[in-house]
Amino acid sequence: MLSLARFIRSFRYSLKGLSQIFREEHSFRIQVFIGLLVLILSLGFNIKVWELVVVVLVMTLIFVLELINSVLERFVDVLKPRLHPYVESSKDMMAAVVLIFSIGAILIGLLIFTPYFINLFSNISKISF
Repeated sequence: MLSLARFIRSFRYSLKGLSQIFREEHSFRIQVFIGLLVLILSLGFNIKVWELVVVVLVMTLIFVLELINSVLERFVDVLKPRLHPYVESSKDMMAAVVLIFSIGAILIGLLIFTPYFINLFSNISKISF
């Protein structure tokens, strides 16, 4: 049976974890800031719905990967805090996952937003002063 109290408690735990990563992880704060800028840009350009879906999906995946990266780092530190070469390589590999997806996100952003910027600049150049 569904319990509203259990649901609220679970939601509270999730917000606690989100608050913690926001406070403790500099890269997560940067990604949230960039995500907000991209959302503002999306609204300003009035991009197509499917483009907005792609933007939101990519942003969500970056946030999730950063969360997984942070969890893995903490978990590995508990098991073998910097004593084993695999600890360092595991952390580096997970950071590489976030980096690769971030590069992909930039490319997706360029594919989506370049036509809007070209249109904006071509309209500005047509305005006579």
